Amino acid sequence: MDTTTNDTAARLRYAITRLNRRLRQSALGGVSPAQASLLATVQGLHHPSLGELAVAEQVQPPTVTHLVREMERTGLLSRVADADDRRCTRVELTAKGRRELAAIRQRKNEFLDQSLRALPESERWRVDDLVALLERLLEES
Repeated sequence: MDTTTNDTAARLRYAITRLNRRLRQSALGGVSPAQASLLATVQGLHHPSLGELAVAEQVQPPTVTHLVREMERTGLLSRVADADDRRCTRVELTAKGRRELAAIRQRKNEFLDQSLRALPESERWRVDDLVALLERLLEES
């Protein structure tokens, strides 16, 4: 990798990290970053076990257990026994959890929409090209 590519990679990483931080700050509402992440992971994994959640979130099982307990108390998640193995607990979004996740995503979209609208029109078209490029990079990994 040449120096120019290294520099570009570092700038891209830094920009993505900062943008992600701003998205989180603009969108969380009444949940913590860890809770917002857990909501999205539960939706993506479709009734995961606590162990599956710990692996997906890259945290220790007691951390997931604590988060799930707190989110169950606030009505965002519910625990259900696995149909095939009653010893296994699975987690699912409640209606409130689905609404909260949708609201988080909506607030992130609104933040980005406002930011994009602030760009000069001559630059907005470039964003479509950038998004397509980023999507292609993700497909290749």
